[in-house]
Amino acid sequence: MSNRVLIPLDLAEPLPLQSGMPEIYLSGSTMGTTWSVHVLAPLAVSRQTIEQGIQAQLDLVIHQMSTWESDSDVSRFNHAPAGSWHALPDAFFTVLDAALTMARDSDGAFDPTIGPLVNLWGFGPQQGGADTVAACPNAVAMPFAQKRCNWRQISLDHQQRRLLQPGGVYLDFSGIAKGYAVDLVARYLFALGCPSYLVEIGGELSGFGVKPDGQPWWVTLERPPSEQGAKSIVTALHGLAVATSGDYRRYFDYAGQRYAHTIDTRTGEPVSHGMVSVTVLHAQCMVADALATVLMVLGEKKGMAFAQERNIPALFIHSHDGIFSESMSPAFAEMLH
Repeated sequence: MSNRVLIPLDLAEPLPLQSGMPEIYLSGSTMGTTWSVHVLAPLAVSRQTIEQGIQAQLDLVIHQMSTWESDSDVSRFNHAPAGSWHALPDAFFTVLDAALTMARDSDGAFDPTIGPLVNLWGFGPQQGGADTVAACPNAVAMPFAQKRCNWRQISLDHQQRRLLQPGGVYLDFSGIAKGYAVDLVARYLFALGCPSYLVEIGGELSGFGVKPDGQPWWVTLERPPSEQGAKSIVTALHGLAVATSGDYRRYFDYAGQRYAHTIDTRTGEPVSHGMVSVTVLHAQCMVADALATVLMVLGEKKGMAFAQERNIPALFIHSHDGIFSESMSPAFAEMLH
């Protein structure tokens, strides 16, 4: 079965490669998942320099945005007293500002204050993860947690780059921070003078340039592991990032029903409209990551309308009675060959 090919419409000229430039492969663990980098490095830049620099970018995101670290910037904010102001480091400010923009544009389908519900459903650090869930939240706990989730409570002072804790707000950047980390690593490699690279963290990717054989970084778009017989789609990642939100990534089964980690703060519950995954392409992985979450929450019909209105290249995969089907936004279909 032949693959389908996705090619970006606006391809910038790749940077020239030096003769003898080594291709370096690095990998490791971060943010509860794995990361990998393929990079063509300038001759003057060592493997150790690249590896240490990548680790520094990943550690920065964890130190500022991980709810699993009790001394991270976001954890200190989440447990701070009401009425306290908090000066934000650059990365934290950038991600929160982008998250609030996405929340406004999606009317709350993306909500960075989702933390209380993430914890209540067992997907956060307070409950030890979804493997520990023995039952769904009770009827009393649900509305209490849901009331705490409202992005409109956030007061972000753009001039002084500080954030007010109004009391009880618990930020969770799990729908955007991983994509930001991909962008951060990609920017670091570009700043080093690397003319070609492919960065991947937990299935979110960003690519730039071409390999020594003149080919771009071809990647196969993620599909649900239980799907059978569908044609794969491969895409050239040159100046492009891709992110996927899927109900098979983190979930638990209870009483014959699957509860995935994608939660809609407007209902207080994990989404259950038959959407299996959404894949989004964008120049920024942070934006692709957040948009994939938005479209997953909105579902096929509303998500497709959202993608069409904003010219977002998106692939929707849904399931009905175990039968998989796919739909593409016009911007996605236009790139398909």
